[in-house]
Amino acid sequence: MPVYLIIDITIIDPDVYGEFVARVPAVVEKYGGRYLARSGEVSAMVGDWQPEWIVLIEFDSIEPVQDFFASPEYLALVPLREQSATTRAIIVESSGP
Repeated sequence: MPVYLIIDITIIDPDVYGEFVARVPAVVEKYGGRYLARSGEVSAMVGDWQPEWIVLIEFDSIEPVQDFFASPEYLALVPLREQSATTRAIIVESSGP
């Protein structure tokens, strides 16, 4: 069953974050991830959640997500992400149709 990586991002340094964004898609794709959404405008429907930026990535299963996060390629990019943005990420496992 597919899993979804949902990332809530607040950008602190657009220039450094731009470098991260330029480099991370190749790593996501290497580990089987497919971007489903990269948003600049998010509308809250219920509650007070007001994310600045949301990214939604689909993987075939949990293992590729874990491999992605532990990969040397991604770990090399983590300092760019940490320097340029505040992020929160969750994995949602599909329960089927």
